Amino acid sequence: MRRTLVIMVKEPRPGRVKTRLGRDIGMTGAAWWFRHQTRSLTRRLRDPRWQIVLAVSPDREGMRSRVWPVDLPRAAQGRGDLGDRMGRMLRAAPKGPVCLIGADIPGITRGHIARAFNALGRAEMVFGPAPDGGYWLVGAQRYGAIPARLFQDVRWSTEYALADTLASVRGHRVALLDHLRDVDTVADLHG
Repeated sequence: MRRTLVIMVKEPRPGRVKTRLGRDIGMTGAAWWFRHQTRSLTRRLRDPRWQIVLAVSPDREGMRSRVWPVDLPRAAQGRGDLGDRMGRMLRAAPKGPVCLIGADIPGITRGHIARAFNALGRAEMVFGPAPDGGYWLVGAQRYGAIPARLFQDVRWSTEYALADTLASVRGHRVALLDHLRDVDTVADLHG
């Protein structure tokens, strides 16, 4: 069974992507940063041990976009909050280990992704904690069903996001990875 790495991306348009960062550096600057960060990340994470799939938003525009590498498969994120969209991507992945990340994690390496997939050999779910209480990676074995309550009652964009998500998978074997920082504000760029 093939390992799948899903990268959640948004079309990098000013005012549509990284808006909290945009309040600090301007919406055009935030869109520029995200576009270049995503390009660097997809290049850095290519590896024969897994297949990269881009989960794009907005759906129609993201599927046709010329911003993303043409050789990478794409899937529309669909409607709903972050949990709805991530859950849909995890459930749609082929059987086998699947990891999902955002594109706004400058410090991520192939080694981090390899450790996440290796952890799924022992655990049903894996999370990469972020210093702000959220997480930069979620992974699942995908040999059976994804936990039904996954992402229920999660307070997104708060310091409780990881704790709430862990509560939604209580009773499942969970592994935690290294702490990595995602970029939400200008302070995160320098952290």
